Amino acid sequence: MTGDCSFLRDLPLGDDQLSFDDSQRDGHAGDWGTPESERVRPDAVVWPESTDDVASVLAAADDRGVPVTPYAAGTSLEGNATPSRGGISMDVSRMNAVLDVRPDDFQIDVEPGVFGSVVDETVASHGLFFPPLPSSGDISTIGGMIANDASGMKTVKYGEVSDWVLELEAVLADGSVITAGSGAVKTSSGYNLKDLVVGSEGTLAVVTRATLELAGRPEQIRGGRAIFDALSDAVEAVSDAVRSGVDVATIELVDETSAAMANAYTGSSLPDSPMVFVEFHANHGVDREIEFCRSVFEAHDVSQFETAEGDEMDDLWQPRRELAYAVQTYDPELSPLHPGDVTVPISKYPETVRHVRRLAEEHDLLIPCFGHAGDGNLHHSVLVDESDDDHVERARRVQTEIVKRAIDVGGTCTGEHGVGRGKREYLELEHGEESVEAMRRVKRALDPNDTLNPGKIFPETRDGGWMR
Repeated sequence: MTGDCSFLRDLPLGDDQLSFDDSQRDGHAGDWGTPESERVRPDAVVWPESTDDVASVLAAADDRGVPVTPYAAGTSLEGNATPSRGGISMDVSRMNAVLDVRPDDFQIDVEPGVFGSVVDETVASHGLFFPPLPSSGDISTIGGMIANDASGMKTVKYGEVSDWVLELEAVLADGSVITAGSGAVKTSSGYNLKDLVVGSEGTLAVVTRATLELAGRPEQIRGGRAIFDALSDAVEAVSDAVRSGVDVATIELVDETSAAMANAYTGSSLPDSPMVFVEFHANHGVDREIEFCRSVFEAHDVSQFETAEGDEMDDLWQPRRELAYAVQTYDPELSPLHPGDVTVPISKYPETVRHVRRLAEEHDLLIPCFGHAGDGNLHHSVLVDESDDDHVERARRVQTEIVKRAIDVGGTCTGEHGVGRGKREYLELEHGEESVEAMRRVKRALDPNDTLNPGKIFPETRDGGWMR
């Protein structure tokens, strides 16, 4: 028997809902963002299939001081699902039912293990969709999106996941089941517990049901790709388009380094030049909005601007869609140090991109930049030779400088990936010591034994202890 989790055998779980097997434990030792050296094998893995299962496991674990780390698809990038202190990995992937669809109310009820793409597939026949779905929606779950308050390419028009969550059922650390939020599109009744749970990365509660708001599919969808000779023109064009009120559903930046990587990966013959990808949603007048965007881009010396729809739009967008894989495979001797996702006010976006470019040149580093530019989100990936200590150290210094600069100009260390383990050191810098202490008080009130996902979000306290 491993660890101190033998009590799980006494709970009302089926034989296939509990494992102490090494291979299963290894498979839950981290998420996509956990380096091999930082993976932590849990003592046991459980697969709850109902709210009652979640509640019984949490109550028993909390009573015995055993940590529980929620897990779904494992696609998070900041070690959010890594069981830092061992204990139980609670895999909710079997809670994957669509419970109800109410098209007249623009609502759907789902369990946390439902993949994001399933939501869109389920409601498509009603002419509806889930607008904030991130680009990873086909491989990530609704529970994970809620835990991280995920967002994606369409955030500039539709907002992030938290803007589309109406009501949650969740289980607290002691096994108590709560309902937070309302089926109404607005409420001023009581504390906003729903928004407290959203984005808490499984440190406050385990979501077992979510009511999501939906939207009608736009009748007109067009995609576009603009190519610029200079990165400065591309980033200024993005900032100008957003501030001018161009109604875009998506506006994505790809710098020339990223473009070269995308070309190498996809075999496309585009120039290795800065690009801006756009998508427009409308029920009428989409061509007018496209021309508005084109005029803004022309003021910033765009060299090429083309649009398409349907399958042709998919082809147009291929370099952007494949970019994450392109970066990872570009040079077999280099690997991303840490996935960067700073977000800044839109007026600060051009200078933020230029700052990253200067740092790359000054420190002789390869740093592709791309991201959801319309909401000020920049993905920067510092590529390093992990066998070269000096290279890694330079990269770490630059990574820290990028994040600190983003915070200095009024931005955040993480626009969508969450804090997890990877960005704990920046929490007090961004929010201030007293604000972070207020967050800790909330955590202590709802989880006094630090049962749920310990070791995440919070930096070390001044006296060296987390709960003391």
